[in-house]
Amino acid sequence: QVQLVESGGGLVQAGGSLRLSCAASGGTVRSYAIGWFRQAPGKEREFVAVIRMSGNINYADSVTGRFTISRDNAENKVYLQMNSLNPEDTGVYYCAADPGGGRKTARDYKYWGQGTQVTVSS
Repeated sequence: QVQLVESGGGLVQAGGSLRLSCAASGGTVRSYAIGWFRQAPGKEREFVAVIRMSGNINYADSVTGRFTISRDNAENKVYLQMNSLNPEDTGVYYCAADPGGGRKTARDYKYWGQGTQVTVSS
């Protein structure tokens, strides 16, 4: 029954940075694997990053070295720091919670936020 709300999206130029937030209520982020996914127009929803209950982290190959996922248990939030953005990063970004193992497949995540738009101009 956890609820998730994303924020922090916007319009940035290529090479810029953006920090997304995922605020949880009705549950603690520590009790779930929290994943970030994105969907660009005309493309499939894709995995971006996940932080599991243990603190273990994985990234998609396309964002490794540029994006950082982190968890603030005191604030009950998960963040996605995005650096060196390029137009291919454009899309709606969603955070999602999985009470299980936190794999890289969207269908394994039970709870989803409403999404926040990220647009990167060239």
